[in-house]
Amino acid sequence: MGQFKPQIKIPATYMRGGTSKGVFFNLTDLPEYAQQPGEARDNLLLRVIGSPDPYGKHTDGMGGATSSTSKTVILSKSDKADHDVNYLFGQVAIDKPFIDWSGNCGNLTAAVGAFAISNGLVDANKVPENGVAVVKIWQANISKTIVAHVPISNGEVQETGDFELDGVTFPAAEVVVEFMDPSDPDVDMFPSGNLVDTLTVPDEGTFEVTMISAGIPTLFFRASDLGYEGTELQEAINGDSAALERFEKIRAYGAVKMGLIGHIDEAKVRQHTPKIAFVAPAKSYAASSGKAVEANTIDLNVRALSMGKLHHAMMGTAAVAIATAAAIPGTLVNEAAGGGDLNSVTFGHPSGTLKVGAEAIQESGRWQAKKAVMSRSARVLMEGRVRVPEA
Repeated sequence: MGQFKPQIKIPATYMRGGTSKGVFFNLTDLPEYAQQPGEARDNLLLRVIGSPDPYGKHTDGMGGATSSTSKTVILSKSDKADHDVNYLFGQVAIDKPFIDWSGNCGNLTAAVGAFAISNGLVDANKVPENGVAVVKIWQANISKTIVAHVPISNGEVQETGDFELDGVTFPAAEVVVEFMDPSDPDVDMFPSGNLVDTLTVPDEGTFEVTMISAGIPTLFFRASDLGYEGTELQEAINGDSAALERFEKIRAYGAVKMGLIGHIDEAKVRQHTPKIAFVAPAKSYAASSGKAVEANTIDLNVRALSMGKLHHAMMGTAAVAIATAAAIPGTLVNEAAGGGDLNSVTFGHPSGTLKVGAEAIQESGRWQAKKAVMSRSARVLMEGRVRVPEA
């Protein structure tokens, strides 16, 4: 037995944020070798989640074997002026030994403020005894500011409440999240300069696409152009391996056209970005819970894929992209929502609906997103120490 090393114990918090959940760490609680980015950190986090898992179950780790539940977060007191906490997000592949650090998780953002307050990363004088604490978050993956409005009750983060979020089973306290300047002012929000482009994919056809980089780089297609209604639930696509291969192929060619990669082969190690989504005009359907979503309660339907599978609800970062694209007349998202000036939209997704708002302005012929806003909720599921075999 002596040749096997013992397990180490690392302080960690298992949290739900929006429709995602992940394992949260305070940077200083990680073993010293994992406090810097690199292979040692990645290997540790892979083992925490239980990846790579050829069985696709995450039985031997904290992951939930879906893109929404295979996530890690590292938080630290911010070194950026006028910010409280640095937020670094790692999307862990399920069946490959790979962590994608190229983008943000908008859903887990809702949990960042709560963790930061509860773990002393926010100055105590910024946290009221009762009311709302405003936490300024530096999103380190994409170098952006996010502001979380965290409810406080008797000096503690208030997690319970009556706010319902479709895709989350139980109600909780509402956390308003503002994504500030979600597009890069130094880079065109529309990489080609066009609101709608034409993408040719060998053996698949030619499609109109809106390519936008706001919140997260996203490719938006018309559902009808891809042969869908826009009301599909997960199984309609995730149970169709040919459809998933087709989406990944289209995504790879789109990633090249967006300038994110140089060759389609590079898409294999850039699974988190760009996202691929399809939009359709409002149409009634039954959500995955059985709840009826009526066409007159939504502006459009959106379905999006994350890490190669149709998402059960909507990624928070993709919701930022949806809100921003909807606010700009001429995009496929704006078209699906009925066109015109739209500063907020309610869209249907597989689990129900979500309302999002955005402000976008045109300066010198270039569009810039100033802010995107949505409501989420978050709560601690478990806290203590996660164990992994010593490296």
